[in-house]
Amino acid sequence: MSSTQDKPVLIAGAGIASLLLAQSLRQSGIPFRIFERDASFVFRAQGYRLRLSSEGLDAIESVLDAETFQRFWDKCGKTSGSGLKELNAVTGEEIERRVTGPQFALASRDGKVVGAARGVIREIFASGCEDNIEWGKDVTGYELTDDGVRLTFADGTKSVEGSLLVGGEGVHSRVARQLSGGKLKVYDTGARGIHGQAPTTAFKHLGEGVFSFRDETRDSGTVSLITNVRPEDMDNPDIEFGWTMAGQPGVIRPPNDDYTIVGKQAAAIAKSLTEHWHPRVKPLLDNMNEAEAAFWKITCSTPSGVPEWPNEPRVTVIGDAVHSMTPAGGLGANTAFRDSALLGRLLREAGGYKPGVTAAYEKEMRVYGSEAVNLSYSIASRQWKIKIDENTPTI
Repeated sequence: MSSTQDKPVLIAGAGIASLLLAQSLRQSGIPFRIFERDASFVFRAQGYRLRLSSEGLDAIESVLDAETFQRFWDKCGKTSGSGLKELNAVTGEEIERRVTGPQFALASRDGKVVGAARGVIREIFASGCEDNIEWGKDVTGYELTDDGVRLTFADGTKSVEGSLLVGGEGVHSRVARQLSGGKLKVYDTGARGIHGQAPTTAFKHLGEGVFSFRDETRDSGTVSLITNVRPEDMDNPDIEFGWTMAGQPGVIRPPNDDYTIVGKQAAAIAKSLTEHWHPRVKPLLDNMNEAEAAFWKITCSTPSGVPEWPNEPRVTVIGDAVHSMTPAGGLGANTAFRDSALLGRLLREAGGYKPGVTAAYEKEMRVYGSEAVNLSYSIASRQWKIKIDENTPTI
């Protein structure tokens, strides 16, 4: 029988949090295996750009070696952190910001707003880990053995025996559901959004900065759009900048409530919602790459914080699997990076799996994770009038 230290750490899901954890384990010489439902990284769209907070950047830098972090940093966009510019989407006039309630710092390093595309993050975090990923593995749960743990898959197979299992497969995590006995819940807030992108020529008239456009004229509710115009790419017509649109519950409705729809149908709805918007904003919609338009749901974990569950020493969860957040400020991804860095450090210090590692991780994670979920929910509830209570449906 192999020793505990010979058994790999099993990681469910190959998202950005799982890959950052894998980088930490790789550099610590701790064996690991990643199991991903998709057939490859290019199987689905990689999603929009993420704003990286100071905490998120610090977590990433603590994991990556100096050369890899420099490569990552060079790929990041940096926009002057002069603050968010809010404009009336219909009149084009700047809105005097009404700073009320909880806030987060927009700039994260050197006075700059730092962001990176999910695809770029995934590519760099996966470097050197590719041979440890098993594709087409749809996780259904796990089973504990005498001195280890195995994942179970939809095709009836099981993984190799591992020393520890880390569930990082997102908001629909089967590992999280089993581990917490259903205490970890993800709520559907009812608010919806559309992601889109357009060539830089559609943004140049705005100038450098982070812009938020708000339309409060419709009876059905507010629609907003946020974008980041990065100076280093502004003059390159071959690059596309992204934007994210969000609406209060009931405003944005995909056909047949189907959120897998991408392309022209999503683009058409975005254009119909904004047909009366000001010429300062319209080029972002009129020149959009229709093939890249996609719907998304705004979900959130329990706003009061990450719940308690009986610690299982050989199983824990990271990222959206344990604390799903609204898109406010990219708090979800940055908190996930903190999870990966923390758990990776504890495993390195322990020389691999040891009893007590997951308990120590969960104790610390619950503090900052709960704070982040509450902040995310508070900002989103103000922006999009969402409310989570005992009647809110879960996903």
